Amino acid sequence: MMVLKIARWFVVVGVIAALTGAVVTSHVAAQSEFMRGDRMPYDAFDRLDKTDIVVPNGVIHVAFAPGALALPKETILGWVRTSAQAASTYYGRFPVRSLRLLLVPVDGRGVMGGTTWGYRGAAIRIPFGRDATEEALRRDWVLVHEMVHTALPDVDERNTWLSEGLAVYIEPVARVQSGDLTAKEIWGAMVRDMPKGLPRAGDQGLDNTGTWGRKYWGGAMFCLLADIEIRKRTDNRLGLQDAMRGVLAAGGSHEVDWPLQRILATADKAVGLDVLSRLHDEMGGKPVAPDLEGLWRDLGVRVRDGEVDFDDSAPLAAVRAAITRMPR
Repeated sequence: MMVLKIARWFVVVGVIAALTGAVVTSHVAAQSEFMRGDRMPYDAFDRLDKTDIVVPNGVIHVAFAPGALALPKETILGWVRTSAQAASTYYGRFPVRSLRLLLVPVDGRGVMGGTTWGYRGAAIRIPFGRDATEEALRRDWVLVHEMVHTALPDVDERNTWLSEGLAVYIEPVARVQSGDLTAKEIWGAMVRDMPKGLPRAGDQGLDNTGTWGRKYWGGAMFCLLADIEIRKRTDNRLGLQDAMRGVLAAGGSHEVDWPLQRILATADKAVGLDVLSRLHDEMGGKPVAPDLEGLWRDLGVRVRDGEVDFDDSAPLAAVRAAITRMPR
């Protein structure tokens, strides 16, 4: 996914991709040979020195492409460790045993996007702003987003709403669980931005509508609805987190290709329900517009004058709290 770094979670990813993606990609690619070529980023690891970071159940091999950076490399490696901790917290371990991470210095003051591959082993390439600051790294969501991609099998183009939706939804939840964000921050952002995923005129369901809003926010909405339904049907004992851990435990990383139906069935099996498969039957082939205002009310999320308050007496308040609670 190629995006600009502009805010915390639920930024306007789709607008950027739709309006500036091609320009940004071309501009960034022109700055370094390590942003070009059919065999990148894999070839880079045959040519560059690497620093290994040990993570739960795995290792991240970090390589820096040539170019000056304002931040010390140790500070940048600390950001990698923090991002890996968030992903590991959500999944119970780091999603893959070996990840190659290529950081390419480009113009900018932050993390300028990210792309994930798996066909020759899990790999992520990050265009990294030469003038990036420590504050920009503290605010960054891109690397965790890309790490979440490594935990899901590669899917057909028409089903990328699931991979992007999961990354959009899981990234901030993982960061709250690891102490990087507050629950109020992400629920307030969810209330603000989730409507971007609602179907528009002419929508034909998640599988057949490739707009940015449906791919990112529609996919995230699917994940939220699935999470809530799993928790409702298990008395809040299990959630989407358990379902996606089940996919990973069954060998479903980004290094393999699975059809959507296998992913959903594997996730459902992990929680002993058919929530994801049934939800896809409802939303995959036709437009479904959930009552988001009613959902926020039931979850006990209230936003007034930009301030977020929680109503712990709301019917689904316990579900809302459990979603971001530190996992077992």
